[in-house]
Amino acid sequence: MSQTTVISFFKYKGFKNKWQALGRMGRPPLLNQNITGLTFWKALGAGSGNGFSVWPDWSTFGLLTVFNSEEEANNFLDSDIIKEYQSSSEKISHVLMHSIKAHGKWSKQEPFNAEVKYDESRPIAVITRATIKPKLAYKFWCYVPSVSKSMDGHDGLIFSKGIGEWPIFMQATFSFWKKGEHMMAYAYSNKKHSDMVKKTRELGWYSEELFSRFHPFEVRGNLIDFKLKPPRHTNQNPLLQSL
Repeated sequence: MSQTTVISFFKYKGFKNKWQALGRMGRPPLLNQNITGLTFWKALGAGSGNGFSVWPDWSTFGLLTVFNSEEEANNFLDSDIIKEYQSSSEKISHVLMHSIKAHGKWSKQEPFNAEVKYDESRPIAVITRATIKPKLAYKFWCYVPSVSKSMDGHDGLIFSKGIGEWPIFMQATFSFWKKGEHMMAYAYSNKKHSDMVKKTRELGWYSEELFSRFHPFEVRGNLIDFKLKPPRHTNQNPLLQSL
């Protein structure tokens, strides 16, 4: 049994398909469903660009799900619920991950359990999530655009996207890196990002925040163009890993 987190992205084309996707965001098909092994989930909109953004991306929507095991995650990805998301989508990707570490809360919960040790040779994914204090939202959004732009073309970045449950005040970023060293170089050597971290500590923008790291072990679909190799010295079922 290994807790498995799945972040899914669905890209739509055409007004009708985007409108239906927005409807699913407002009333997700997971509501009031008894889904085996599901411990946490969030339906997510997306921001334009690749990080926090005040401007929505009406063509892209996300879904975060956390399961007690890989088998339960795989069963869900084969379910009618996911088929509904995918039926009208132009592109999709599902990233299956094991948690390395997490601190903070999301909706007063701690959804991610550390399941694997950090391996610097493997790709790494990061989810940062925050609820922004309304009285500080203006100052926050004055700083954010330059930080998000600084991620463009950064060495080792495979994919990144701003996501969130609610515009302006509930925001998150998912980023996917070839190796941990690439992510660390961005986090600690990029001046725009380090300045943002300092401002966060000084001003206390957030009423709730979470920072989490993962080792992705499989990528499905055609939105994120990256193939994963099996991790070294693993006891996981190789049939569940992307080659």
